Amino acid sequence: MPEAWRLRSLQPSDSEVVRTIFNFYVEHSFAAYAQSLLSMNEIQDLLVQCNGYPALAADDEAGNLIGFGFLRPYSPHDTFSKAATITYFIASEHTGRGLGSAFLQSLEAEAQKRGIRNLLAHVSSKNPRSLSFHRKHGFRQCGCFHGIGCKHGECFDVVWFEKSLS
Repeated sequence: MPEAWRLRSLQPSDSEVVRTIFNFYVEHSFAAYAQSLLSMNEIQDLLVQCNGYPALAADDEAGNLIGFGFLRPYSPHDTFSKAATITYFIASEHTGRGLGSAFLQSLEAEAQKRGIRNLLAHVSSKNPRSLSFHRKHGFRQCGCFHGIGCKHGECFDVVWFEKSLS
C-alpha cells in the first residue's frame, strides 16, 4: 500500500524539522554538501533564499513533516528570472516511495505559473540515487565541475542538470 502524505506550504515553524532532515544528509551522505551540521540560523538563511518562490513541506498521516522542497533563484540578476534551482530533501525512511516525484511535479507546476521556463539541479557525483532520479524525470546533464567538493576526506564532482518546462 502506498504511503500517504500531504503537500503544503513550507512554514517558518518547520525550520527545526527541516534542520533535522537536512543534517541527516550532512552527516550520512554527499547529498548535502556541508561537512558540519547546520545551525538553526544557517537553515533559516537557506529558507530565506526561496522567498517569493514555491516552497513545500510534506506531512505524513500523523501530521509529521517528512520532507521539504523548494525553488530558489538561479541568480539575483533579473536576466535569469526564467530559471530556478530546485532542492528537495526527504527523511531517509520515506525515500523511494514517490514523494520526490510528487515534490517535483508540484514544484514544476508552480514554476510554470510563475513563468519559470528552466529548472536547474546540482547533484553530488557520490549521490547515485539523485543522479538517477533527475535523469528519470527528464533532466539532462548539462555540466560537471570535476573534483570541486571534498567531504569526509573524499573528493566529488558537482553534476548540473537542466529541465525545460516550455
